[in-house]
Amino acid sequence: VPSTPRSRPRPARLPRRPGRPLRLTQFSDLHLLGDPGQTLRGVDTAATFAETLDAAATAIRRADLLLLTGDLAEHGEAAAYARLRRQLAGLAARPFAVPGNHDDAARLARCLPASGARRVAALALGNWRLLLLDSALPGHSAGRLDRRQLDWLRRQLRRQRRQPTLVILHHPPLPLGTRWLDAIALQNGSLLRRLLAPFAQVRGVVCGHVHQAHDRRRGGVRYLATPSTCVQFVPGTPRPRVDDLAPGWRELRLFPSGRLRSEVRRAGR
Repeated sequence: VPSTPRSRPRPARLPRRPGRPLRLTQFSDLHLLGDPGQTLRGVDTAATFAETLDAAATAIRRADLLLLTGDLAEHGEAAAYARLRRQLAGLAARPFAVPGNHDDAARLARCLPASGARRVAALALGNWRLLLLDSALPGHSAGRLDRRQLDWLRRQLRRQRRQPTLVILHHPPLPLGTRWLDAIALQNGSLLRRLLAPFAQVRGVVCGHVHQAHDRRRGGVRYLATPSTCVQFVPGTPRPRVDDLAPGWRELRLFPSGRLRSEVRRAGR
């Protein structure tokens, strides 16, 4: 269950799959709009998300969990979250979400299980742990983790040193080489990376925000950024430039041994 950083949380326990890898499907940066007639940079974001859901149908059927890593609604409108709820209705895999800088965290939490309203959440999935954080900084495109969340994260990692762990948030905690996006990444990303460094059980950090795919290792931790289900941005540019790549998602397999495998997939391929 989601919990505040001051509490001693009992992680939500999701079904075990003995001997088999756990499967996660990640969607990010949907930017759904409240008015169905609106578009974002000329893109119907509800249509591209529907296209991505359709392309990912097999992965979703196999998944133990759906991760939605923020910017689910472009303006945080209740109607956009209602649209999201309708689009996810009937899917077998349970969705969990963290808020992004475009989201209204309270509305998102009412729509889906989310860390947003209470800031953090711990999930137990087989022998893995997923630690969800809220990096959104109200009124800013960049993100930040406050001291209470960082203290909570440190306590969680100290208590469970033997369980392989994923950390999940919206903003990337390290530079990815696109100047304008790096300027609005996690402001205290270096602090988060230093916090994680002593904990060998941390296998990966999963994020969104950048509308690009990235897969990098730093200090034994794998940092994974995932494409948007709508507009993509060209990497390495000084200013925003829309890419012609199709909408995408990420699939993750978490093995009982602690090994992590991950691939990015795109609609229409």
